[in-house]
Amino acid sequence: MKISSLVCVLIAGMLFGFGLSYASMISPEVVLSFLRFEDFGLLWVLGAASFVTFLTYQLVPRVMSKPLLESVFGVHPSEMSRDTLVGAALFGIGWGICGVCPGPAIAGLGAGNWPLAITLASVFAGAFVQGRVRDVSLAGED
Repeated sequence: MKISSLVCVLIAGMLFGFGLSYASMISPEVVLSFLRFEDFGLLWVLGAASFVTFLTYQLVPRVMSKPLLESVFGVHPSEMSRDTLVGAALFGIGWGICGVCPGPAIAGLGAGNWPLAITLASVFAGAFVQGRVRDVSLAGED
């Protein structure tokens, strides 16, 4: 990866973390009050993020002939499968239990919310277990 790409990734990550902090998504209490239908402030954040993402995916490939740092726009087909549904359910359950997903948890650490380290350790443990299970299942197909 070129240094210009790394700088862009760093800037994008910092901007993303700032946005999460500004929207108070790094506070599990705020997220949990949203999930309990007590505070709908994060609904505005979700709506705005979805709108910007939709516009970006629809307009940018029409306006630009190629991305800034790559030669072509990537195509990422989605696949609805049992694994996708189970993974989404597990992600949602974990989000509901701890009040943050991985991105806001990392941003929360940057803001000094150290109890989120437990959440991130759990995320990494879950990813490790999932990788092992997948390796075993792929080895069984050979």
